[in-house]
Amino acid sequence: MTDETQPVAPETPRQPNNKARDDSSELSPKELAEARQYGHLSLKSNLMDKGLDFLYLFLMATLFARPINQWLSGSAILDRCDSLRLVALFLILTLLHALVSLPLSFKADYLLEHQFGLSNLTLGGWAVRYLKRLALATAFGAAIVLGLYWIIWTTGSWWWLVAAAAFFLVSVILGQLMPVVILPLFYKIERLDAPELADRFGRLSRDTGLSIEGVYRIALSEETVKANAMLAGLGRTRRVLLGDTLLDKFSPDEIEVIFAHEVGHHVFNHIYKLIGAGLLFTAVGFWLSDRALADWVEHAQGVFRYAQLPVFALPMLLLILAAFGAVVGPLQNAVSRHFERQCDRYALERTGKRAAFVAAFRKLARLNKDNPDPHWLEVALFRSHPPIGERVALAKKTKSP
Repeated sequence: MTDETQPVAPETPRQPNNKARDDSSELSPKELAEARQYGHLSLKSNLMDKGLDFLYLFLMATLFARPINQWLSGSAILDRCDSLRLVALFLILTLLHALVSLPLSFKADYLLEHQFGLSNLTLGGWAVRYLKRLALATAFGAAIVLGLYWIIWTTGSWWWLVAAAAFFLVSVILGQLMPVVILPLFYKIERLDAPELADRFGRLSRDTGLSIEGVYRIALSEETVKANAMLAGLGRTRRVLLGDTLLDKFSPDEIEVIFAHEVGHHVFNHIYKLIGAGLLFTAVGFWLSDRALADWVEHAQGVFRYAQLPVFALPMLLLILAAFGAVVGPLQNAVSRHFERQCDRYALERTGKRAAFVAAFRKLARLNKDNPDPHWLEVALFRSHPPIGERVALAKKTKSP
């Protein structure tokens, strides 16, 4: 959500800022214009990034993957072992993509964020984070690709169902590891020592069945001035993570309604519903990939056999899956927005603090430079959360208890 985590001397835990600067008013015309400009440029960068990804995979699938595979086969070891050649091809695809997309990534993630005063990273800090993310994604991606091909090679025409089940298990494992292994690679995380907030959180969690390992402070400010909070983990690793900017700049009442929103995700079983929906989408995506990939390979080399799926088919498989993801993305976002609205209503009903809810989301809009009222098409296609303007309007319509 940054530099490598280094051992540091423990700091004296800070209590939430009860006298935070009043950022709860509506955005001024200047702030609104800036938020809209930032949103427009971010959307433009996102679209360019997606377009570049599709173009890259298309060119690799249709022009370059087969020659690269033949070149790799020139090595006696790689020629004898399809698995090693598959990993080698994946590494080449990943590193070339990193080089091609680096200028756009630098512009979107570093220059744009600094242009609007949203980043706290130095150039060196950004580079370290970028390389760390690239290394983690490459290692994880290589394992996933190798596992997926192994399933196709060994299970035949039912590979799509077996692979969907395997990805379900992987998503559960990653859900458990995210707050205790993956996030600490990028952020300093420490248990929150704030008795007043602990009492509030205890009251909100009572009678909900929510079992969390703890509430933690995550040092997002190492990377950004934006504020955020999340419910992360599964089972014994489930915990609430509150960004340090949120804790420092929001009042206890505002933090309480945000925590109540996160409790809502548990009450409505959103994490498990999203995992289940992910299983369904993955199964459908793999099944469609099976049909399309079989036709493409047969056209490319005259015959298709699951046990002999060629290594050079990898970028085409990734392209098909990416296209499917782009098609179902708006549906997944619609489901996510529905869940967020449920949690907003829950937070308002559970706390009864309508004014604090409005103030909290106005602060989020100001700190994050989030356009409160983006175009409806942008919301439908790309937004996983309702616009802040809609969320504030919901709170204003909610009757106080």
